[in-house]
Amino acid sequence: MWRRRVGRGTERAFLHMPSLATRVAAETLRLLPRKRISRGLGSLASFPAAASHAGGALLRQAIDVYVKAYDVDLSEAVIPPEGWDSFDAFFTRPLRPGSRPIEGGDEVLVSPADGRVEDCGPIEPGARVHVKGHDYALGELLGDPRDGDRFEGGAFAVVYLSPRDYHRVHAPVAGPVHTIRHVGGTLLPVNPFGVSNYPNLFARNERVAVFQRSETLGEVVTILVGAIGVGRISLSFDDSVMTNVGRGPTTKRYAPERAPQIERGGELGMFHLGSTAIVITNPDHPVSLAVQAGETVRMGRRLGDLEVDR
Repeated sequence: MWRRRVGRGTERAFLHMPSLATRVAAETLRLLPRKRISRGLGSLASFPAAASHAGGALLRQAIDVYVKAYDVDLSEAVIPPEGWDSFDAFFTRPLRPGSRPIEGGDEVLVSPADGRVEDCGPIEPGARVHVKGHDYALGELLGDPRDGDRFEGGAFAVVYLSPRDYHRVHAPVAGPVHTIRHVGGTLLPVNPFGVSNYPNLFARNERVAVFQRSETLGEVVTILVGAIGVGRISLSFDDSVMTNVGRGPTTKRYAPERAPQIERGGELGMFHLGSTAIVITNPDHPVSLAVQAGETVRMGRRLGDLEVDR
């Protein structure tokens, strides 16, 4: 009877309202000390449990439970002969050489990580991007409005790493890193629950932006976004920047002669308990995206190609 008395728009809005349980969960999470919780989880995950026989047995059981719960594929992982000495070592496990072929040549933008493409598309006027119905100012995501402005007219892709995925992040292009920026913030979940319930989520969470300069694709940025449960984000080429360990936000610019040279598919960093990577391209070297929202990608998969004819 209720359905006959309301208009279609009202009914549709009602059906898409979050449930009471969801709203309560979202509000409860807002009240928790999320960064301290995440820091504690990170410390616990890094604890060398395998140092004792009992600790090693518990660690193996914890890893076995995790692998079964999330259907983790270990066939491509490098597994130490004696097993992993901490949960963090398991979570940040490297892959065997050749496990992730890098598609195409330097004109191809590749995925920085294994995961699902949450959203992708153009960077719109005003240097804004739309992710899952939410509007973001790119300058806020990057930690400086001036940086956002120069990417207006480019493209973006958001890759969400689920708990089962490989959690190292790699360079989508070849070229030197000229700037890294650690942007302070909170730590909220970046899974579908978080994206739906926390407006401006990616610009609120602690994150690190890595700026590269490619000869073929120009300036490209990879943003590593933290999340609750992420003990920290670390960079593979510079250990002076690390999130959620009490260090303040910072911007570091490299002199050309000291800039880290990263190959396409070279390792940028890793999540010590999962999250999201965002790739940003510039308008001077337009990229035609080759993926759509909802697709599953692996590191090294083609995200887009340089447009040669405009």
